[in-house]
Amino acid sequence: MEKEIKLENNGFLQLFVSLVLLFAPLGLIFYPVPALIPVFIFLSLLGIFWGAGLFIVQPNQTKVLVFFGKYQGTVKGNGFFWLNPFYIKKKVSLRIRNLESDVIKVNDQQGNPILISAIVVWKVIDTYKAVFDIETLEEVDPKTGMKKTKPEESYQKFIKIQAESALRKLAHTYPYDNIEQGDEEVICLRSGIDEINRCLAAEISERLLLVGIEVIEARISNLSYAPEIAGAMLRRQQATAIVAARQKIVEGAVGMVKLALNELKDQQIIDLDDEKKASMVSNLLVVLCADESARPVINAGSIY
Repeated sequence: MEKEIKLENNGFLQLFVSLVLLFAPLGLIFYPVPALIPVFIFLSLLGIFWGAGLFIVQPNQTKVLVFFGKYQGTVKGNGFFWLNPFYIKKKVSLRIRNLESDVIKVNDQQGNPILISAIVVWKVIDTYKAVFDIETLEEVDPKTGMKKTKPEESYQKFIKIQAESALRKLAHTYPYDNIEQGDEEVICLRSGIDEINRCLAAEISERLLLVGIEVIEARISNLSYAPEIAGAMLRRQQATAIVAARQKIVEGAVGMVKLALNELKDQQIIDLDDEKKASMVSNLLVVLCADESARPVINAGSIY
């Protein structure tokens, strides 16, 4: 587990000591004794070694201290410090960062291929887990031939993989929309965005807490049907919208016809038999449900 170390020593004093040792050979100017040359060279090398123990901790950054393979603690206080040069000091940032995953193709609950991606806002809360529980990427420097670690890229790669895994699970759990269910209360990826984002954040957070990373926010940044079915799904949505609109129009037209017949009967304007009522209902429904404006034909003669 993480262990915080609070340092009180002043790095400037140790810097002064390092500079004094480094420029010790200048003492030969005042004491030109050949026997002292090895001593002054040793002091100069000691000054270089002594200066290797100096380090700076910036705001919202830390130094993880490792002494010959053993974790000693984490320095979180800001300032200029000095420690035993044999300590390995690994910088870990506590600042808030974000990552946008690649757009991936997955199948939703109904098996429809969709394109989806997410943005994850995160920060490190446990430096011990962040450093020692994630496999650090390494690359060989072409100039020196030495291996160079990349802790920051390790975080990014790990979070990216876990975010994509959570997106796949989320897409398999919910449908893209609720057209087929016909129930607006059914949670889907397209309309239930608040609930979906909460589920996504919880899913990613559960995975990243294992390595000392806190998920502040996670939200879907891109959501659409895959190109191969986008056209068909658009036509389906249009057809569904047309059917729903027609249903509303018919319901309204039936109400208006019923109101017209009741008004004619109550005010005793005209008595209609069943055949005439059927004809009137048919004409009114055609007029009210038609896509175009009605073109009435005036009959100047008797209706009988």
